[in-house]
Amino acid sequence: MKVFIRYMVSVRCKMIVQAIFDKIGLTCEVIDLGEVDVQGIISAGQLEQLRTGLLEAGLELIDDKKGVLIEKVKNVIVELVHYTDELPKMKNSDYISSKLQYDYTYLANLFSEAEGTTIEKYIIAHKIERAKELLRYDELNLTQISYKLNYSSVAHLSNQFKKVTGITPSYYRQLKHQGRTALENV
Repeated sequence: MKVFIRYMVSVRCKMIVQAIFDKIGLTCEVIDLGEVDVQGIISAGQLEQLRTGLLEAGLELIDDKKGVLIEKVKNVIVELVHYTDELPKMKNSDYISSKLQYDYTYLANLFSEAEGTTIEKYIIAHKIERAKELLRYDELNLTQISYKLNYSSVAHLSNQFKKVTGITPSYYRQLKHQGRTALENV
């Protein structure tokens, strides 16, 4: 049985979800971002315990098909931007469509309607958060970061970064104390 969970965007979330399922006595076969394969059937009591445990952890069960699909779009983007060493050299729309086996126009319209923003703006927000992370690590220069995040140039990254944050990447790097936004809040 599959269970779908909103706001599950990191390895830490996976660990929290595993602990919640263990506490309830449910066996997880596979835990992915936003999705858990559970062994067997979940009783009504266990489902309520699961719902409560997830809410206490800042997560929630997704009950409707559209909500599940929107969460899958988000998780594909999070995996793509934050957990892939190098972004694929293909259009984001093609990548998302191929991963989810849905027409991109359908996904884009559904996402915009539910989230109040476009998929592309959501991707940009995550790419800027990833750029902030890489800038804080101070291991890569701007050229390497722009290449890693699949920008056409350093200027393109810099322009988007300034548009989103109000400051340049170079200035951000100097502000070592500047905080990042949690992935579930992007």
